[in-house]
Amino acid sequence: MTNKLEHGVDVNVPVTVAYNQWTQFEEFPRFMRHVESVLQLDANHLRWHVNLGGKVRVFDAEIVEQIPDKRIAWRSTADAHHSGVVTFHRLTDRKCRVMLQLDYEPEGLLEKLGTLVGVPEWNIAEDMTRFAEFVEKRQVATGAWRGQILNKDDAAEGAAGSPAGEERPPEQSASNS
Repeated sequence: MTNKLEHGVDVNVPVTVAYNQWTQFEEFPRFMRHVESVLQLDANHLRWHVNLGGKVRVFDAEIVEQIPDKRIAWRSTADAHHSGVVTFHRLTDRKCRVMLQLDYEPEGLLEKLGTLVGVPEWNIAEDMTRFAEFVEKRQVATGAWRGQILNKDDAAEGAAGSPAGEERPPEQSASNS
């Protein structure tokens, strides 16, 4: 059974700063409690290591759409069944709203029980709050990738943008925090 979550947070930085920080997937463990690591495999693929209640899970995800300052959408490519989209909304020159929508399928008794009592909703809300605090404290992103990945429907219609296979530049070191 697929579950849906949605949570938004207002962030006191320009939309470009919030978007740029979100593209730094390898920084997610700094503000996402259950994420142990995210490895950027190429422009479209990530390998996640998460720890949910002592159960370590490793899964791959594919970025299926990425539009600078607007949205990033992904889906799992195997084992773990989840997908999501994060959207960025300009509120003022110095404030934006970041909205996260997730569809996921809990696995095992512990995850299913946690879902029944609302643990994922609480975790997502806390992670989004920590993201806002992280980027507000810095006021600049730890890096950025401004490339575009078009969903297959847009690409088939000949929409302009970077090809899905475009390589990302090397990520900046986290030591500049």
